Amino acid sequence: MSTYALLADIGGTNARFALGDGTRLHAIDTLPTADYPRLEDAIAAYLRAQNVSVKQASIAIANPVTGDSVQMTNHHWKFSIRALQAEFHLDKLRVINDFTAQALAVPHLGADEKRLVSAGEAADDTPLAVIGPGTGLGVSALVPDGHGGWVALAGEGGHVSFAPRNDTEVAIWKYAHARRSHVSAERITNGAGLTLIDNALATLRGETLPERRPADITTAALAGEATARQTLDTYCAALATVTADLVLTLGARGGVYLCGGILPRIADYFINESPFKTRFIDKGRFEGYLAAVPIWLVTAKNPGLVGAAAALQQG
Repeated sequence: MSTYALLADIGGTNARFALGDGTRLHAIDTLPTADYPRLEDAIAAYLRAQNVSVKQASIAIANPVTGDSVQMTNHHWKFSIRALQAEFHLDKLRVINDFTAQALAVPHLGADEKRLVSAGEAADDTPLAVIGPGTGLGVSALVPDGHGGWVALAGEGGHVSFAPRNDTEVAIWKYAHARRSHVSAERITNGAGLTLIDNALATLRGETLPERRPADITTAALAGEATARQTLDTYCAALATVTADLVLTLGARGGVYLCGGILPRIADYFINESPFKTRFIDKGRFEGYLAAVPIWLVTAKNPGLVGAAAALQQG
């Protein structure tokens, strides 16, 4: 019997697995979710490939976890937590939101797994804000537990309403609202939000352009193409407003940790050229409050798996 725990980070496209020894990861592998009818089938395939059986597991999943039944919103997998535990004869099973796992990974980040975006002076014993755009917009936080540890908040903050900050963003909001009534922060600042902003700005300019994928927009922007750069600048400014709102709501004077798959790909631009830092502190009398908050960009390769391991250690 293996002494390792099974760790998983489940998204709509890929399921990442590892064997965990504390927060140390071994045998990391990625399986396409489309190749397996059920989560259980993907787990079984991974365990067979590693030739191990386990008694403990921790699963981070891109979905709210509010009870025994979990139905993924961006994939067809559905499972019962109790039935999953029984099928694999597990003594212990944790199932948590994927961004809760991202938050739990923050205290375990090495110096080479994050980049400083904005220096500040972290306030002791105050929350840390964790936010990250990718397929969606993940939002969480770490709150001091009073005993030297942290409690991760599990929420769906990406679905708060987007608040435009200027006339251009009002026009983008109207463009998005005409297509779907609720304009969430996620719709503007996730990966697809880049395309939405790009289309809205083209409409505002009176242009009809072929729709561009998010990766095409960022590539063009970094190469100096003017309309793509406007899109990327607008995107980063909008993300800054959402992030600053989160910090003010939480009192997260301990720092901000930016996660997700988009920002590490544009890290140099984001840190050195984007309007993120300027917009982040643009809150009137609270400019000084926000300027003191340090901001980090997480570049770790597998924070979801590390966070899943940390959740298992917490109990």
